[in-house]
Amino acid sequence: MNVIKTTMAAALMATSALSLPTIAQAQDLTMAIAAKSAGQLDPHVSTKTQDKIVFAMIFNGLVRFAPGSMSSDAIEPDLAESWTSSEDGLVWEFKLREGVQFHGGYGELTAEDVVYSLTRAGNPDLSSVSSDYKAFKSVEAIDDYTVRITLSEVIPSVLGVVANYHGGNMVSKKAGEELGESFQTNPVGTGPFAFSQLAEGQFVELVAHEDYFRGAPEIDKITARYMSAASARDLAFQTGELHMIAGSREDRWVDKTSGGDATVAVFEPGELRTLHVNTSKPPFDDIRVRQALAHAINREELIAFAGSKVARGNEAPVPDGYIGHESDITFLPYDPEKAKALLAEAGYPDGVEIPIAITELASLFGPMQVIQAQLSKVGMNIKFDVMEHSAWHKAIRDDVSPLVLYGAARFPVADTYLTQFYHSDSIVKTPTAVTNFSHCDMADDQIVAARSEPNKEMQQQYWSEAQQILVDNVCSVPLFELLQVWALAPEIDLGYELGGSLSLGPVITEKTTLSE
Repeated sequence: MNVIKTTMAAALMATSALSLPTIAQAQDLTMAIAAKSAGQLDPHVSTKTQDKIVFAMIFNGLVRFAPGSMSSDAIEPDLAESWTSSEDGLVWEFKLREGVQFHGGYGELTAEDVVYSLTRAGNPDLSSVSSDYKAFKSVEAIDDYTVRITLSEVIPSVLGVVANYHGGNMVSKKAGEELGESFQTNPVGTGPFAFSQLAEGQFVELVAHEDYFRGAPEIDKITARYMSAASARDLAFQTGELHMIAGSREDRWVDKTSGGDATVAVFEPGELRTLHVNTSKPPFDDIRVRQALAHAINREELIAFAGSKVARGNEAPVPDGYIGHESDITFLPYDPEKAKALLAEAGYPDGVEIPIAITELASLFGPMQVIQAQLSKVGMNIKFDVMEHSAWHKAIRDDVSPLVLYGAARFPVADTYLTQFYHSDSIVKTPTAVTNFSHCDMADDQIVAARSEPNKEMQQQYWSEAQQILVDNVCSVPLFELLQVWALAPEIDLGYELGGSLSLGPVITEKTTLSE
């Protein structure tokens, strides 16, 4: 098949046909996030899309991805001014900036806060991303401004797990201990904006952190409104209530909104849409049924549904552009007749009914409706239980659905993606699980071997083998990648060129401005 590719260089910045009114309060920025409410405003707990962009403005890591980039080559100093590593890659020391201030009068960041943060991120009782820190043997404060991390084994990217993303976000030890569970609704970081208030189901408000170590922000206040309905976001943007909105990831939306004053940004990462399969229960415990599933899915039709401006094909379990992605994968092609034959061979000549849980979120529900139509042609009859998005997240982690269509972006190294989605440590209801709806254990040996392999060619070989094993066993069916789409009012100057954002949205920094 022809795989549609969208490179970072081709990520478009088009202009909108809408002529937008200027918003009165020039330094109070308002945005809309495509969600009904916040998740949990604790970066070590929540991995939900709606929280990532907020975390990016509240917190810092020891290092960071340069604004507008998600390339591991663009990692630069953040809270740490410099770092060194031992020759064997097992000991890392980070020298912290002096004078960095936490929000809310919680004082200066020191090595003790870093030790607290990384220990907390690695605690499975407290953190959703603890598996990322399994190799952290110890984290020590050598002095107030020096942190030493000792690993039990070499891992693919130490900088990746101490960057400003998920568990790498540094929190205040004093605030964490004082606030306990309420830290989830009163987050305290060192970033350019400080948490001000949360109106559940309505908005989260951030205010400028005047003591930010890179300088006081130009923007005084950010209000991030939760608006799950695309039509409501569009109308509020058109009437000037909002400076920026999460757009609909469809070509028709990009085309409709392009051509005038506003800017439509389509940027990395591509969130890989994957149909995860419960291989432990009928009918999908039979590999012939899983193979029938794979043969019944037409990826090109799914890409056409979203559109080539925002979607690109991928048959590998690791997203394109990640270190370790295998582009030359052997997969089961679209072949509905073969699918029917495999179903009959497996004992389902008259087809099979499959009840599944699915979110009402359009970016997942829409493609799942296309898949439902495709599967019906071979005798796989999908019955939907459509749920509010948060309820669906809970349901899939309670193992209620034999198929889970999921889209995700992670730190762009194969180990992170393979571990969180395909290692046995991430099987549903396992304490170490991050995504917590996987049923895979077929490629554990290769995933583990790649982590500590010093030879880059051999490491890639392990990652490639793991991906092929997962595809051969139809542990999931990788489908296509969906890029990020946002619209920005003409008065916004982000202060950087937006090519990618692991926070899945345009991050407001201290340099962002609003013109009059």
